[in-house]
Amino acid sequence: MQTSRSDCDAPRATFEMPAGGDRLADVLRECTRVVHSRAERSGIVSQILRGRADRYGYALFLRNLLPAYRELEMGLRAHREAAGLRWLFEPAVFRARAVESDLASIVGAAWERAVPLLPAGRDYARRVADVARETPTRLISHAYVRYFGDMSGGQVLRELLSVAPGLGAEELSFYSFPLLGDLRTFKRDYRNALNRAGLEATDWAGLVDEALAAFRLNIELSDAVGAAATSQAESGRPPGP
Repeated sequence: MQTSRSDCDAPRATFEMPAGGDRLADVLRECTRVVHSRAERSGIVSQILRGRADRYGYALFLRNLLPAYRELEMGLRAHREAAGLRWLFEPAVFRARAVESDLASIVGAAWERAVPLLPAGRDYARRVADVARETPTRLISHAYVRYFGDMSGGQVLRELLSVAPGLGAEELSFYSFPLLGDLRTFKRDYRNALNRAGLEATDWAGLVDEALAAFRLNIELSDAVGAAATSQAESGRPPGP
C-alpha cells in the first residue's frame, strides 16, 4: 500500500494502521519527509555538507548526540521484550561506544571536560529517557531516526568529513559498521525488522508523533552546535575546558 500525504495529515485520533499493516517504515518516511529535509539543512549538518565544519564543531556535534544514544541503547536493552522492540534489538548497530572512541581520537582523553554538553543535547537525551520510562515502544521511532540516518545520510557525511576538516578513519568510526557485513543488505533487513515491529506496536499515530519530535530535537541540537561552533571559530580562542 502506498502511503499518502493525507495519511500523515489526518487527525491523530483517527490515524489508523494502513491496510496490510506491514509498512511502518514507509509511513515513518513519508510522514517525516518535510522535517527530515529541514534537519539536513540545519546548523552543523549544513556546515558539514558545505565543507565548512572544523574539528571542534564536529566534536561538539558528537558530544551532544552521545547522551541520546546512551539513553536509547540503555532503553532498548532494558525493554527489548516490549511490543516491537525485540525486532530492533541489534547491539551491532549501537553507536555510543563508537562516538566515545571518535571523541577520544579527535579531542583526547579529556573530551568530557574539553567539549561542553549544550542544553539542546540534554533536552534530546531527556526526551529519549522519558520515552524509555513511560512509553518504551516509542523507542522504535528514535531508533528509526538515528540508526537509519547513520546508515544512510551518515555515509555521505563520512566522505565529506574525510575531506573537510580531513578526519581520519579512526575519527570516523561513528559511521562504520564493521559487525554488520554488507551495509545495504543490513539496511534492508533492518527495514524489514521495523515493519515487523509495526505489526506489534499498533499505536502508529504515537510512533509518527515521536519520530517528528525526534527530528525536531535533532534540528535544535544541530542548530545549537552550529551556532556554538561558529562563535568559537570567530572568537579566535582555542577550545578547551
